[in-house]
Amino acid sequence: MVNQSKNAGNAPFSWFEWLIAWRYLRSKRKDGGISVIAWYALIGVTLGVGTLIVVQAVMLGFKEEFTSKIIGANAHISLLNQNFDSTSKRNLLISDHISVIKAISPLEGVIGALPVIKDQVMGSYNGRNVGVQIFGVKPEDLSLITAVKEPEFYQGNFADFRNGVAIGSGIARNLNIKIGDKISLLSFNGIKTAFGIAPRVSEFSVNYIFQVGRYDIDNTRIYMPLADAQLYFNKEDGVDQIDIILSEPSSVENAKSKILPIIGEQYRLWSWKDASGAFLKALDVERRVMLTILSLVILIASLNIISGLVMLVKNKTRDIAVLRTIGFSKGSIQRIFFICGSLIGVIGSVLGLIWGCLFVMYITEIQHFVEFIVGGSVWNSEIRFLTEVPAKIRLNDLFLAIGLSLGISLSITIIPARNAAKVNPAEAIRNE
Repeated sequence: MVNQSKNAGNAPFSWFEWLIAWRYLRSKRKDGGISVIAWYALIGVTLGVGTLIVVQAVMLGFKEEFTSKIIGANAHISLLNQNFDSTSKRNLLISDHISVIKAISPLEGVIGALPVIKDQVMGSYNGRNVGVQIFGVKPEDLSLITAVKEPEFYQGNFADFRNGVAIGSGIARNLNIKIGDKISLLSFNGIKTAFGIAPRVSEFSVNYIFQVGRYDIDNTRIYMPLADAQLYFNKEDGVDQIDIILSEPSSVENAKSKILPIIGEQYRLWSWKDASGAFLKALDVERRVMLTILSLVILIASLNIISGLVMLVKNKTRDIAVLRTIGFSKGSIQRIFFICGSLIGVIGSVLGLIWGCLFVMYITEIQHFVEFIVGGSVWNSEIRFLTEVPAKIRLNDLFLAIGLSLGISLSITIIPARNAAKVNPAEAIRNE
């Protein structure tokens, strides 16, 4: 029996070591175990890992969803007149837009160059009013704006846009307007008279309602056929800007370098990265900060493992002396207590991984349930722009969370495990 124990104890990470570690871990406190502290540490690691996964998934989902909405609903690059009209406080029209478009369109990576009229008006229907932004585009060019052509939700027929206007779902909801109704648009830059420019009110049939999933677009944007917009705003001589759509939206700098020599100094380029780059960088910074904070949470939770093992070593001093007497080496004793701490870290990490992934998978349902319970919205789309909580699990983030948790829990377990191996059997038995 002694020889068997010796062999079992001397074999690194033998079944006997695992058996003893498991019995120590699950033993009750009155028997010298650490059941209560072990549970605290387990719950802490589980919550820390799960929260880290959820936060990273939401931050990543928010960034990617926001970026996709920007790319899908806006021009990748906008070409504007460099000059500024101090009287009207507006950029001057691009009168030679046809020749500019012909020069830009053949460039590699350019899908389309869209002449655009852009202005702000007041939209009205049945006594209700909202401020809206008009985008005048050619009917054939609107199909290049993927978020409008293939939105999250739509009403009407996209092909009917040429005979009316396309409006955001938020505008339709605020005005209580439906497909086939006529929306009144009031422009203060309207009819030219002998006394100046008088406001112009015109009605347009609502033939298409879209929802791209961004509050600032769905609640403000109306698309109008370019010819109608030029006539409505008295801009028959040109367009406000040329919107350039790229095959690779991320390569805007490369596209700019090709376009600038063609257009000359009288025009300037404004990309989607120029408009939203600072916000996206802020999201990356916030993501890294949250990673640091939650790592500290996991570290604090893992410290309970040290406390538990220190107490376990103290309570099991006599057991250690007995194990050493029957042939267990210092290394074997160290491994037993290392296994005790490691099991807490591993089980906590796995449980955290499971609940974190489940939370992300059902985050929309959880959001709706919480809103039902509290009787209100928990996700303010006016501030966050997106209509629902986005979340995306990336395999690298899962490995990061698990690796971070295991790395911390296994590292801190070494210290009390070494202290256990240093216990002198003779002194331990004498002090009993």
